[in-house]
Amino acid sequence: MSEQTLLKGTVEHVVYRNAENGYTVFSVANGDDEVTCVGFTAQIGEGEDVELIGSYVNHPVYGEQFNAKTIEKRIPTEESDICKYLGSGVIKGIREKTAEKIVALFGKDSFDVIEHEHEKLTEVKGITLERAIKISESFKEQAEMRKVMIFLQKLEISPTYSIKIYNEYKERTITIVKTNPYTLVDDIHGIGFKIADSIAERLGIKASSPYRIEASIKYALAEAAWNGHTYLPRSVLIEKVEMLIGVSSELVEQGILELQFERRINQEAVCEGGEPAVYLNYYHYSENYIAKKLLQLSLNSRSLDKSIEKDIDKIEKLSNIKLARGQREAVKKALTNGALVITGGPGTGKTTTIKAIIDLLENEGCIIELAAPTGRAAKRITESSGREARTIHRLLKNKHLGENGELPEFVKNEDDPLEADVIIVDESSMIDTLLMGSLLKAVAIGTKLILVGDVNQLPSIGAGNVLKDIIKSGCLSIVELNEVFRQAQESAIIMNAHRILSGEYPRLNEKNSDFFLVRTESAEDVAETVANLAKNRLPNFMPLDPSVDIQVITPMRKSAVGTHSLNIALQQALNPKSSDKNERIYGSFTYREGDKVMQIKNNYNMPWRVVEDGIIIDEGDGIFNGDIGVLREIDEEAGRFTVIYDGNKIVKYDFSQLEELEPAYAITVHKSQGSEYKAVVIPIYGGPPMLLTRNLIYTAITRAKSLAVIVGSGNTLYRMIDNDKEVDRYTALESRLRKMRDFV
Repeated sequence: MSEQTLLKGTVEHVVYRNAENGYTVFSVANGDDEVTCVGFTAQIGEGEDVELIGSYVNHPVYGEQFNAKTIEKRIPTEESDICKYLGSGVIKGIREKTAEKIVALFGKDSFDVIEHEHEKLTEVKGITLERAIKISESFKEQAEMRKVMIFLQKLEISPTYSIKIYNEYKERTITIVKTNPYTLVDDIHGIGFKIADSIAERLGIKASSPYRIEASIKYALAEAAWNGHTYLPRSVLIEKVEMLIGVSSELVEQGILELQFERRINQEAVCEGGEPAVYLNYYHYSENYIAKKLLQLSLNSRSLDKSIEKDIDKIEKLSNIKLARGQREAVKKALTNGALVITGGPGTGKTTTIKAIIDLLENEGCIIELAAPTGRAAKRITESSGREARTIHRLLKNKHLGENGELPEFVKNEDDPLEADVIIVDESSMIDTLLMGSLLKAVAIGTKLILVGDVNQLPSIGAGNVLKDIIKSGCLSIVELNEVFRQAQESAIIMNAHRILSGEYPRLNEKNSDFFLVRTESAEDVAETVANLAKNRLPNFMPLDPSVDIQVITPMRKSAVGTHSLNIALQQALNPKSSDKNERIYGSFTYREGDKVMQIKNNYNMPWRVVEDGIIIDEGDGIFNGDIGVLREIDEEAGRFTVIYDGNKIVKYDFSQLEELEPAYAITVHKSQGSEYKAVVIPIYGGPPMLLTRNLIYTAITRAKSLAVIVGSGNTLYRMIDNDKEVDRYTALESRLRKMRDFV
């Protein structure tokens, strides 16, 4: 880590400033030297005296710079600096000529006159009383901002967050933060309970404060949602909060009641005779809505008649296919049921079935919409069906939300439903509770809904277990495809996936196979072997682009075979350090132009555009959890990363948004869901049983289209196959469907 240095001086010139996040490039006069500085700060003006703490860095393009971690500003005292500050544009209503006149008349008292005796400014030629009032208000606003920034800095809040806080609350900042710092969790993107709790401690707020208890309850429920639960049993929630903040169960119970009274959480006994389940409101609403809407859609049915059988025969003849019994059953039910689930593993003909359904429904004149949770999955449907498929987010037209816009909000809803007779959604195992609720809002009663997916995949990253709960409830029409077709039987990937699913060990390293195990002596050997496979052995084995066609997928984030270690090794192999590539350190990773990166949270606000020959041909908002792209440019002067998704979708990230990105040479199995790659490399070598499960290795293997290579320990592989336990999620969609079935 670079040694921290104190730099004092006067701001000579502001080169660039990002108004949204405060990232600023400016020069500081330090004696006879002028130093280029970069850092995050509130409004800064030429002529201001500053104290910076940071370190000198050597930028490959811009040369030596001072990277400021903290920036403390002081009002200038010399007349020349006062003139420069007033003329910098920081104070609205004053430019260079006016600044010179003010300082010529009032000298070192200029600031005092502006703040306390603004009417005297009318003595300056060209300044009316109205303009003098505006100048004074602007100056006071700058003074208030400076006061707020000093207050937040003393609380050890970073400049980036300080700017976000001030932009949200303005002159109310100090009052709000002192009264209830936990408000920051709801209002400021990136500030979670733990940061707010540390601020509260510095402010001397009591550990038993109702604000703290209520915030910790919401945090525990949010954390549960990150782990897949739509609710927590009340006793589990109380225990978690007790452990989190160390208060009595009685105080936690009181906090739960208060939050329920304020309608910020919901309690309900979801299982007969069971204890109450505690929900964040939007999960409670979504789960109820999904159950009710699915049952309503299922009522839209028609009886099976002979014409349907004849139509299927015609489609088989025209398409030169022969549907298996399960596929034919799925097609019939798609034509006769208002809501249908089709599930099956790899090679069981889901794609052929979807295509047959589309052909038949189009012959009936139906308008069909195809969708999937991810861009890659949507692209696959487009390629296999010959019809355009979109992500669910694009289908629903996600809205541009406020800064905390992590919850989905869409243009398409009950008031403006999708104009379609049939909606077919692939990779439905990936759909979480909130997204399914949003999708169903946009499905009009009378529209057919067909959900297609592999129920044996890992559940969604977001909260819920939607597809599995629907199937387990038995309340909708379900077809399971389980016959592996002859062509698929030629793939060891597919056959081994089915063996693993049934608890059998795979056949390894057979001649002319597409499925291999490369054994290593130790966990430390895994990274070296994986890097060599990605860089040399696999591209030499078959035509593969390491940056596009090969994906390393691992069960865990930490350890020698986790994403952190592997990303460093793979970056070194595939995108080594170069004098013509800009770099920037964020967290524990040094990002480099050319890196493979992944968006790790839904950001419904993020604008993107597609540009060809300098012309914008498409644009929109929204980059989503699991999207993978290439880091095209690191622009230090503008404080931005430029990332290219899907080969042509341009997205610009401010440096303050880098928490939304991760290196993606190696990703977790969960993050790989819905994607397919020509070659997949799966490192495994020991780990906790909860991470080394059968459905996890099954999910990883089925991401491979042409080649699957497991690197590590055969014993670990066999333990994973033997471990058929799945981590239970607290969800109630299954029971809600059953309860509501008799009332819809």
